Amino acid sequence: MVALLTAILLLVGPVFPKVFVAKWEGPITPITADFIDRAISKAEREGGTLFVLELNTPGGLADSMRKIIQRFHRTPLPVVVFVYPPGGRAASAGAIITVAADIAAMSPGTNIGAAHPVQLGRREKKEGKDVMEEKILQDMLAFVRSIAKEKGRNVEVVERMVKESLALSAEEALKEGVIDLIATDLSDLLRKIEGRKVKKFGGEITVKAEGLPVAYVEENLKEQILKILTNPTVAYLLLMIGFYGIFFELYNPGAIVPGVVGAISLLLGLYGLSLISMNWLGLLLIALGILLFVLELITPTFGALTVGGVISLALGSLFLIDPESPYGDIPKSVIVTVVLASTAFFLIAGRFGLKAQKRKKLTGSEGMVGEEGEAVTTFKRGKGKVLVHGEIWNAESDQNIKKGDKVRVVGIKGLTLRVEKI
Repeated sequence: MVALLTAILLLVGPVFPKVFVAKWEGPITPITADFIDRAISKAEREGGTLFVLELNTPGGLADSMRKIIQRFHRTPLPVVVFVYPPGGRAASAGAIITVAADIAAMSPGTNIGAAHPVQLGRREKKEGKDVMEEKILQDMLAFVRSIAKEKGRNVEVVERMVKESLALSAEEALKEGVIDLIATDLSDLLRKIEGRKVKKFGGEITVKAEGLPVAYVEENLKEQILKILTNPTVAYLLLMIGFYGIFFELYNPGAIVPGVVGAISLLLGLYGLSLISMNWLGLLLIALGILLFVLELITPTFGALTVGGVISLALGSLFLIDPESPYGDIPKSVIVTVVLASTAFFLIAGRFGLKAQKRKKLTGSEGMVGEEGEAVTTFKRGKGKVLVHGEIWNAESDQNIKKGDKVRVVGIKGLTLRVEKI
């Protein structure tokens, strides 16, 4: 038996009690739920005695919030939510996550609350009331009441945080019984919760935290990339880069790099926007704006299509993300910059590119057309030789051309020039 235990320890390594800490800054999204689930699972596997979530969030999606709270309830570990650092907040969904913790703590200078649910998109109204929003509100109120009662929080104040968007400072939240304590930092937090009793699965657990080693769970590469992609500004810029890259590739076939960069950017931008729940009308308007700019280059309409492109691109950019999205909105300054840059590019750079394509070629066989030279032989049966660019070419013509006559190249077939007499 001893030998078996020794072998297991050699394989998996010794497991020592430790405190696991995960940090999350930003909106509450499916990425947040996956990250917290992974962090708690790691703590459960590796001998964690306590799980601490350092939280700083403006709020987020209700579904993701519920998944996080459900994970808190499933774990046998005591869960602490610590609103940190000073100046941070646990707003909206973050407030309810904090209330749902076994131990809720805040650092000085933070705030909690403003948890009124917001529904994105169109809403049905009946008798002057927003029917769907009222249903969502009542559902959320029932949810937070049950959580507050279970965790021993002030039910009335927690309800006001949802119903009236009440927001509280750390000191006010402690006074009103919304949180359990205020701590300046992690070490202060661990010292203050040492020996506290936490109810789990019908029993009580005594928290052991002070003096234990702390293990931080960091976001992995996938989570970091997804977090960046769900930034509306990043996703929007990737989308525009994608459109431009593909346009360059179609405009200059064989360039390769613009096409590859454009395709990758477009896919990443669309994926990020799909996670954010973009407005499809906004996306279609942006695509239409780019198309109108391209059509202006191909069939100049003296600015009519350009005006349409500007309006379509601007409206699409404004409609792309709901202003009340928990992910945030695209700054108006970014939209204005992109629209002006797009307009300038298609009106100036695109126009120069089109002229360059139409300009007479100066190299290759096509560059010979229009050049002048001299007949070095008298043409017989429509064929003879001419001197063009210091080179003697075989030539043919329907005219009677004699040696010494000046000729102009009007065409070329293989290595034979077709010329006419000047």
